[in-house]
Amino acid sequence: MSQNKNALIRYKTIDKCLQNKYRQWTLEDLIECCSEALFEYEGRENPISKRTIQMDIQLMRSEKLGYNAPIVVYDKKYYKYEDDEFSITDIPLTETDMNVLTETVSMLKQFKDFSLFNDVSDILQRLEDKIYSEKSHTKPVIYLDKNEGLKGLHYLDEIYQAIIKKIVLVITYKSFKSREENKFHFHPFILKEFNNRWFLIGKKKGSQPITNLALDRIIAIDYDFNLPYLEEDFDAELFYKNVIGVTVNTGLPPRKIELWIDAVNAPYVLTKPLHNTQRLIKENEDKSIIVHLLISPNYEMERILLGFGDGIEVIKPENLRNRMKKILEKAISRYSAEDKTELNA
Repeated sequence: MSQNKNALIRYKTIDKCLQNKYRQWTLEDLIECCSEALFEYEGRENPISKRTIQMDIQLMRSEKLGYNAPIVVYDKKYYKYEDDEFSITDIPLTETDMNVLTETVSMLKQFKDFSLFNDVSDILQRLEDKIYSEKSHTKPVIYLDKNEGLKGLHYLDEIYQAIIKKIVLVITYKSFKSREENKFHFHPFILKEFNNRWFLIGKKKGSQPITNLALDRIIAIDYDFNLPYLEEDFDAELFYKNVIGVTVNTGLPPRKIELWIDAVNAPYVLTKPLHNTQRLIKENEDKSIIVHLLISPNYEMERILLGFGDGIEVIKPENLRNRMKKILEKAISRYSAEDKTELNA
């Protein structure tokens, strides 16, 4: 057991003893009670020195732990609370505590689509009531971006429950490229969020590769309790190690991507790397930079690079450079005079 937890057990034990006004408590009594409490938690003898309990009492009296416990000594050997009603479990929340709790509640409420939120919703409500009763209402200063209008969010809890209970799903799905709905069995492994969209990761069959399904493209979900769930040791951290986003081209090894970033965007890329493999290779006199990434190119990576517009240039590999060039040339053609004439016709 950690020393911090040992100390907390001692504080709570001392507090419990001193709340008992019908007994006189010597230092030896407190040592004995704390020893018994630690033995109960650890299952082994844990000698406590007189000095340790004396230090505990000093800390409980101080502001360091926020207790400010009114522990006094009377008849030169007995300890008690000067305030008979005091307990360290009834310490009023400080303004800092209130601010932290306010932001914590606000952030937790972002996950209200999961049933695990229901398990703590009553606690959060009580916390909000406590906060409101002790301080004036203030607006949160931390705001997590969330698209409430995004389709498919109501499936989050169904899928979450299916994953933890290892149930095979029957999913009706319509991808952006498909004209018709498709119905299939799916073994769900994890839920993954990227760029404010949720994805379900899993397999249709054991012999097929791992697939991601966008929740906003799911039409319906059912269950197949007769089909055995595919037990697979899926390591999400390893699986997504070499990509940006959710698309993994199985069998495609990571490649060195060399990028030129202009001076305007360089600070942004340096402080918020495009990927954890990003390395600064050169800083030019004009404050532009060259960086390397070791990743597998995919759709999400292309979208991010294109989002920089003229502030970024793919130097290597050549095939990716050519692909980006073609996409940008096509984009430019959308703004040509001929295209404008056709659009206005």
